[in-house]
Amino acid sequence: MIVYDFPRMKFFRLLLPVALLAFLFSCSAPTGGSPTKLDFKFAAVDGRDVDLAKLKGKVVLVDFWATWCPECVGEVPHVVETYKKFHHRGFEIVGISLDEDKDALTTFTKSHGMDWPQYFDGKGWDSSIGTKYGIRSLPAMWLIDKEGNVAAKNAREDLAGQVEKLLAK
Repeated sequence: MIVYDFPRMKFFRLLLPVALLAFLFSCSAPTGGSPTKLDFKFAAVDGRDVDLAKLKGKVVLVDFWATWCPECVGEVPHVVETYKKFHHRGFEIVGISLDEDKDALTTFTKSHGMDWPQYFDGKGWDSSIGTKYGIRSLPAMWLIDKEGNVAAKNAREDLAGQVEKLLAK
């Protein structure tokens, strides 16, 4: 004879979707792991060729963002200020835009003094670089150290301080 414990079953029916969502959001990259190195090349919106491997020896902020993202726009003044403060010491920024409108991107970057290269493929959330590294929320700011390793995946917190520490190494 099978006896059902209905209160307990109700608890598990409620817990299962929560556990499934927690698992899905805890996954980082589609490759199944958290990358320690990034590897990409592209032609920036302004025509510059970008090869992350060639930036070895510099501290690099890889900034996944979009003009339609209020939090991203709110970070722009801090990012521009940090760039101006540390660029001469070997700090670079590579923007990975998840915009779908190229004109909106170029107008925004010019008007806000964002002089670094921007990746754009017009695919939004399906952006090839964003998808490759499992980007599911914006802004996502990753710092790369001088050896080319991912040093921080949450560079929003005290960006200037983190950059200064990495440059001093």
